[in-house]
Amino acid sequence: MLSTAEALVTLLGAARAVEGAETLLTPRALNRVLAVDVVSSLDVPPMNTSSMDGYAVRVADLLQGDRRLPVSQRIPAGHAPQPLAAGTAARIFTGATVPPGADAIVMQEQAEADGSEVSILHTPKAGEWITQQGADIRSGSVILPAGTRLTPQALGLAASVGSASLTVTRRVKVAVFFTGDELTMPGEPLKPGAIYNSNRFTLRGLLENLGCDVTDYGIVPDRLDATRATLREASQAHDLILTCGGVSVGEEDHVKPAVEAEGHLSMWQIAMKPGKPLAFGAVRRAGSTGVDTVASVSNETYFIGLPGNPVSTFVTFLLFVRPFILRLAGVRTVSPRALSLRADFSQSKADRRNEFLRARINPAGGLDLFPNQSSAVLTSTVWGDGLIDNPPNHAITTGETVRFIPFSELLG
Repeated sequence: MLSTAEALVTLLGAARAVEGAETLLTPRALNRVLAVDVVSSLDVPPMNTSSMDGYAVRVADLLQGDRRLPVSQRIPAGHAPQPLAAGTAARIFTGATVPPGADAIVMQEQAEADGSEVSILHTPKAGEWITQQGADIRSGSVILPAGTRLTPQALGLAASVGSASLTVTRRVKVAVFFTGDELTMPGEPLKPGAIYNSNRFTLRGLLENLGCDVTDYGIVPDRLDATRATLREASQAHDLILTCGGVSVGEEDHVKPAVEAEGHLSMWQIAMKPGKPLAFGAVRRAGSTGVDTVASVSNETYFIGLPGNPVSTFVTFLLFVRPFILRLAGVRTVSPRALSLRADFSQSKADRRNEFLRARINPAGGLDLFPNQSSAVLTSTVWGDGLIDNPPNHAITTGETVRFIPFSELLG
């Protein structure tokens, strides 16, 4: 079996960023991926500014012993000051432009105003409480490189240099469908032997969180011809086809032979729990003669088949499909950040596979383990805050430090 690291390296090695970009108004670019660098055309701040309410002064005037100075001007933020005359002070406010000639700001708490004059009670050092021009950003610098996923603070940074619009990669187009005659949609009567299709809602939500353009083909009948027809249709206008279940070798599992008939498929047994089976390949597009590898994305649509158990679907999506889609979108860094936290539980039985245990952070800052780690218990994914990445053949003892990947790192 492949290790999780080996499977991920192989998967990401096959991913090719989608072609095409669009320009959006900056407020509409949230969670999109930059297609080109954002380069600042100005210094930020664009001038020396005061970081305090107070008085702009010349330090040399105070060193001469005259600490009672006439106030020569008042400078609110957004107003252009006059040069500061020697032997005077200027009333200034936070964010306002420091007048030419001034080399320090004295906080208002360190001064006493008296009509048109002010007594300075503190001798500042040159540069005190002045934010220098370009202290944050220098003109010509790359502030957001291509491949950056745009968070709210990234949009603010772009706006701070005057970027009214941003060029982003187009959305990744994903087709999703589900097989299984036992699947029933919520709201419909549940017949004997049937189950509600929870995976459809989980996967749709996960894909939409990633900003994908999703086409949901719903539940496809458990027939080879129906599965092949859906694959052919989905391949025409999508970058990725995603399914769950139906990739085994049983008589009613038609996804595997359908993909092999319409393209090519590799079945991976991954040494992980929950999860294990993962199918990766590609479906030929109409008019294509087919190729031997999934690298030729112009002729093929990627295919990933996930296991059918709800927690297995959820975890394998987070660990494999999420970084694959981000790489298709042009994101450079796709690995989630992990935390080192204390295990406030013990698990004496070690598994030969890499386990991903649902856990949550308790008020003491340690981790509690959900009592039922079955791949069918979707409750654990709502109860938990994330996954403990437990290496193969490792039993966990109370108090030891474990690697914890928060869901906040995996769901966006």
